[in-house]
Amino acid sequence: MTAAQPIGIFDSGYGGLTVFKEIAALLPEYDFLYLGDNARTPYGTRSFETVHHYTWDAVRWLFARGCRLVVLACNTASAKALRTIQQKDLPQAYPDLRVLGVIRPVTERIGEFSRSGHVGLFATAGTVRSQSYPIEIKKFFPDLVVHAEACPLWVPLIENNELDGAGTEFFVRRHVDKLLARDPEIDAIILGCTHYPLLSALIARFLPPGIKLISQGPIVAEALVGYLHRHTEIDGSCTKGGRREFFTTDDPEDFDRLAALFYGSAVRSKKTDL
Repeated sequence: MTAAQPIGIFDSGYGGLTVFKEIAALLPEYDFLYLGDNARTPYGTRSFETVHHYTWDAVRWLFARGCRLVVLACNTASAKALRTIQQKDLPQAYPDLRVLGVIRPVTERIGEFSRSGHVGLFATAGTVRSQSYPIEIKKFFPDLVVHAEACPLWVPLIENNELDGAGTEFFVRRHVDKLLARDPEIDAIILGCTHYPLLSALIARFLPPGIKLISQGPIVAEALVGYLHRHTEIDGSCTKGGRREFFTTDDPEDFDRLAALFYGSAVRSKKTDL
């Protein structure tokens, strides 16, 4: 264990940086440690067992570096691994440490954004198959109607920096049209992948007026602030020197080049193994 006790932020690659950016903006005095498992990405096509195995590796790595609180800034990890980690792994191995995800904060509030009671979801195929969003939304808003649309090509298009390409426009419009064709009453759409905020402006071009796009980052950041206020024992253990460290399981130069696109400023990472 190190003297520093940062808040850990984990993602299978880059997308979690869009969440981290919002968290760091609300909690600038806190120390943070970001880990991207780029060597084993993508997680979205892998089984529940594999995603849990990979995610638990990363969580333990962050715990070993002083993190008492870890945020899974990854929808796939939150959908496929978080419950097992919270209910089985932590009580057995780390009963005093905590792991949070990105799905619940959004599902707790989605009812605030919809007047029609009809909500859409854009996500990876793995997140859609997990049914995590409809299951969680039903707990808080049982009358909401939820339709999910898997967008398997959006992540590779973003990671190839094709934000304005003709191919990206084609596939964005295609999935928007498919979702709204299934339910024209949708008036709020969750961006259920941390990559997707980079496509917000393009998605909005193909939406009718009045439909709200819900990005996870600001909601997750606000939820984390509230969590720390409620759990003073965790908050008190987090060191507050304003430090930011970035690690990747792949090539740091490659990571840094694309990470700036997601984080909004230059990133200098270090290589690690899990």
